[in-house]
Amino acid sequence: MTVQFSPLESYRDTFSFRNSAFAIERFPFPFIEDSYMYSVNIEPARAKESGSVYQHWFDIDEHYRSEMAERALVLDKDPSRYLVMPHMQEAAWDALQMFMEHLSADYPQWFELSCNGDRWHWRNKALDIDQVFSFGDASTLPCEPLEFITRQVQGDIALLDQRDGDLFMDAGMVTNPADWSLAFDAGMSFKQWHSPVPMANQMGIFERALKHLLNIQVDQPVRRLNWTLTINPRLDSSSETFHEWGAERGSVTADNVGQLVHLRVELQFMARLPRSNGLMFSIRTYLISMNELVSHPGWGCRLHRVLRDLPDPIADYKGMTRYRQTLVEWLSRFDTQS
Repeated sequence: MTVQFSPLESYRDTFSFRNSAFAIERFPFPFIEDSYMYSVNIEPARAKESGSVYQHWFDIDEHYRSEMAERALVLDKDPSRYLVMPHMQEAAWDALQMFMEHLSADYPQWFELSCNGDRWHWRNKALDIDQVFSFGDASTLPCEPLEFITRQVQGDIALLDQRDGDLFMDAGMVTNPADWSLAFDAGMSFKQWHSPVPMANQMGIFERALKHLLNIQVDQPVRRLNWTLTINPRLDSSSETFHEWGAERGSVTADNVGQLVHLRVELQFMARLPRSNGLMFSIRTYLISMNELVSHPGWGCRLHRVLRDLPDPIADYKGMTRYRQTLVEWLSRFDTQS
């Protein structure tokens, strides 16, 4: 797939983000049924059809330059969105290598990597980066290795240390989370950082998911979809910035719901890091407004039924309680059998 980048868009203030027709067509709509309940829903991350978000390990799309500009804005304001504990240095280099090798192989028109022993040459033509460095020597890079590469990759990244039969969030670059915080979750175990999720623990979801993740092998990554709703195409809906976006939930009306409310889907990708034995947890976020979503046949109807019948604890956890009924009524016009 040849990627064509959009002009720079804003995920704040003017909210100029928009999806092209192609981006809408390839959007990872997460519902295969007319209802939703938590499940493990992990599958092997095998390549699917050309042009889809599942074609490559790491998806680069039309919003790439805009998302990288947004990441830089967040980091300038709050450097704590990036964190690497001392014992995760090897995992950071693991991640850098994984990204560089896959991006250069999958998007050669934008990324190039050449290696001569430990001397590596990386070119990112999309962002005008040309860097020669010594692999394993952070002093030869303009910043730490994980920061260097994740400033060039769409989506949030957590590196998980595997020990004592559990996974611990000990490194990451998280600038566009859905109401959580890397600084708060750093050092937590898998079950600890998932503890706020209602109903799933009683169903044993996370216990089964953890067992599956602990057994991921090198070159056998897995993936899953997660979803929520957000007001405006705001990528940085972190806990730290709740004061900036929390009140927006009360601004939804029958007249603006199609423009303001966005379905936010996370393509979560998990791969074993070969040297460190850590686990990369990539969270690639896709946004689509309700007006854009209903332009795709069948999606408005299905989303109407999912949200109409969604258990109240899940709706409340996902932050949609204040405008849920307004949205359901608006979507009902696209459900001819409701």
